[in-house]
Amino acid sequence: MKRRYLPCPLCEAPLASSHFHRDRHRDYYRCSHCHLIHVPSSQFLSPKAERTEYDKHQNSPDDAGYRKFLSRLFTPLDNRLRPSSHGLDFGSGPGPTLSLMFEEAGHHVALFDPFYAPEKHTLHRQYDFITASEVVEHLQAPATEFALLWSILKPGGWLGIMTKLALNRAAFSRWHYKSDPTHICFYSTKTMDWLARQWQAEILQVDKDVFLFQKPF
Repeated sequence: MKRRYLPCPLCEAPLASSHFHRDRHRDYYRCSHCHLIHVPSSQFLSPKAERTEYDKHQNSPDDAGYRKFLSRLFTPLDNRLRPSSHGLDFGSGPGPTLSLMFEEAGHHVALFDPFYAPEKHTLHRQYDFITASEVVEHLQAPATEFALLWSILKPGGWLGIMTKLALNRAAFSRWHYKSDPTHICFYSTKTMDWLARQWQAEILQVDKDVFLFQKPF
């Protein structure tokens, strides 16, 4: 029998997440504090199965359509950066492209991905900007991982996040985005606002699913 309440993996409030939805494959809980919708850890894929899903992705820096998609994060963030800024592409994936776009614009970008670029030394530096494009929906421990990213962002630096946003219960039940078995966290504008308050950050929604957070000086 499924549990009706769970701790939230983002705000870590105990038993704050109540059962929200169930489909043929998984359960989904929503936190009453930060509004994160999440899948219980007992229903996560194994690392091997998760890697198999990621290996199916066909993203390439030579794909003009993919570059156009990423430009919704790249352009507004690049417009706010100083020349030759240093950045981190967190969750760079099997075909890093966003990092290449920033390098073509004159910036310097390190990569980290637990499967494709597991260079943990890149998580011990300080950065002018960090990107997480189509990444945060995969986080198994979002409280820990967001805290890490914020800690390695320099004062005045920018964190850029791109992820599809969850709407109401009816829309969620029909939402194709939740069908990806590697997607285990689903955010809303309320969740993004909650993050900004925790960080005391300026938040800019620059597209329907793109947010920029500036760390206070």
